[in-house]
Amino acid sequence: MTRRPVNLMPLLQRYSGEPLGSSPHIVVLGSCKVGNFVVSTPVLQGLRSRFPDAVIGFLGSEVTADFESALTTIDWRYSWDCIAETAGLLLQQQLADRRQQHGDVALAVNLDGFNPVTCALVPWLRPQFVAGGSLSANLRRSLPWGELPQQRFLADPDWDSTDFLARYDGVFASNYIAELFTQLAFVGDHVDVTAIRLPSQDPGFAVPDVLIHCTTARGAKVWPFAAWRVVIDHLAEAGVTVGLVGSPPAAQKEAYNAGDGEDVLLACTALQDLRGRTSLIQLAGACAQARAVVSVDAGPLHIAAAVGAPTLAVVGNDAESVGASPIRLWLPRAANVTRTVSDATCDQCAVHRFRNDDCLVEDHPCMAGVKPEQVIAWLDSILC
Repeated sequence: MTRRPVNLMPLLQRYSGEPLGSSPHIVVLGSCKVGNFVVSTPVLQGLRSRFPDAVIGFLGSEVTADFESALTTIDWRYSWDCIAETAGLLLQQQLADRRQQHGDVALAVNLDGFNPVTCALVPWLRPQFVAGGSLSANLRRSLPWGELPQQRFLADPDWDSTDFLARYDGVFASNYIAELFTQLAFVGDHVDVTAIRLPSQDPGFAVPDVLIHCTTARGAKVWPFAAWRVVIDHLAEAGVTVGLVGSPPAAQKEAYNAGDGEDVLLACTALQDLRGRTSLIQLAGACAQARAVVSVDAGPLHIAAAVGAPTLAVVGNDAESVGASPIRLWLPRAANVTRTVSDATCDQCAVHRFRNDDCLVEDHPCMAGVKPEQVIAWLDSILC
């Protein structure tokens, strides 16, 4: 009996910072979430700095495609979340074409390592080295994390805790996700994670003085709309224009916990409705032109921070960072970013590792503990 030839897949090796030779082909896999993409850009900067002659590809998302196409740190890109019926075949052909054009992939860096789709895509790339989540070459199990702290921290259950830094004493300077990502790719010494920058485009309309973003996919992080109204009315009395940014109204209601809250604000205040009027890269341009941006913990917060706008993060966390958002992990570290401090302390989101969509406590005390006067005082200090 004639045996069929076996197509042997190369063994996948955990990356430990090895040199990659001349003109290495590197592929980074990103997330379809806006904030996740923004904090992944230092990895691209670090890879370009460490491997200046590398060809860097990016398997990203249709959501952030305009940013990805504009970044000079990316040589080619493709969306792994394309919804076409033939998406799988198109992606397979795309990867084969890129290997033929730029050579075999030396390093694959998965920055969405708990996503089963990106983990399955890594073996398709046939890389020599892997950083981040991946299935094994035969697709039958997860690739072991590795023994170095920059590898095994991925298996740690709680990146946001103060205990995390103690467990990795001397390895990480902070819990900040951008730093963890750069350490994962062994480029932490080649980039400043506090200096994230994004490209931008003019939005094509006159930008109000202040831009606000009120909603998020995780309802536990939403600030009461009544508090927003107090802030908007105060600004209107001072002659300050305010614009509401976000996805189109239907999406805001269906996916981002807007309910009727934004409609009420638009009906009862001088708030301008800018939802759905910009692409993400145009939103970056609008934020760059605004005198100030106020946002809950969501993608526009990271965009505003990355274009240098004076930015206030409305988060329901107390002075010790305990609250609705994992801010030790996710709050932008840029000097232009300030955060609110809640009067209330609630650790229930942290106890549930922030996997709860909605508040677990009656009356949402952590977000209600952020008083409008605190936001107004910050705005007055910026706008005066």
